[in-house]
Amino acid sequence: MTLEPAIFDDIDEADDAAAITEARAEIAAGLFVSHEATKAWLLSWGAPNELPPPKAGD
Repeated sequence: MTLEPAIFDDIDEADDAAAITEARAEIAAGLFVSHEATKAWLLSWGAPNELPPPKAGD
């Protein structure tokens, strides 16, 4: 029996490098949601004062 290749078997090195470069630029520009903002939002789920989802820069 021959195994079918998985969707992650072929690695495009150039595409991976471009994605990492883009992510680093977004982080440098502050275009991310902090762990603290995400945690506060998640902990508010189901509470009477549930917070809106955090946005980049929070």
